[in-house]
Parts: sequence; structure tokens; C-alpha cells
Amino acid sequence: MDLTSRQRAQLRGLANGMDTILHVGKEGLGDHLVKQANDALEARELIKGRVLENSPLSPREGAEDLARATRSQVVQVIGSRFVLYRESHSKEKDKRIRLVK
Repeated sequence: MDLTSRQRAQLRGLANGMDTILHVGKEGLGDHLVKQANDALEARELIKGRVLENSPLSPREGAEDLARATRSQVVQVIGSRFVLYRESHSKEKDKRIRLVK
């Protein structure tokens, strides 16, 4: 399912006040980082990450590669930061993020 522009705007607003929890460094996207991202997406649904200057990947490449590896969607890439979204299946329905239609 692709996100609509209204859904992206909603998720960008939710991510605005969030702390950055993922850092893509000189190792690039390793198994440990992908597992960490998967766990965070399952718990939070929406995560913010950053591609450090010493990374071999650009912020866009890092976000898209990580989204592919975690089966999530890139909400936004600004500067060195990015936001990913994936609906959680372990959270109760009333605690999940409800996307606008």
C-alpha cells in the first residue's frame, strides 16, 4: 500500500517531535541495524533515523534501502534525516496510528 500525500503529511507531523533513534554510520546497513529498525517499527510504527557523514550511503539511498529491508515506507527525507513507517501487527488496534483516508 502506497501512502497518499495526506497520509504522508499526517505522518510527517507525528514525526516532527520525535527523537532520532537510528544512525546509519560507516558500516552502512548491517544485519544489526536492520533488526533494530524492524524491532522499532513493530513497537512504534513510525521511526526517525539519520545517515551520518561517514556513511557510504546518501540519506535517500540509506532510507530507501532500509525501507526495502524492513518492508516499510519512506515518509520523508530531509537533509541527513529520514522517517520510516510500517503498520504494526502486534499492537492493539486502538493503539495503532490511524491514517487519514
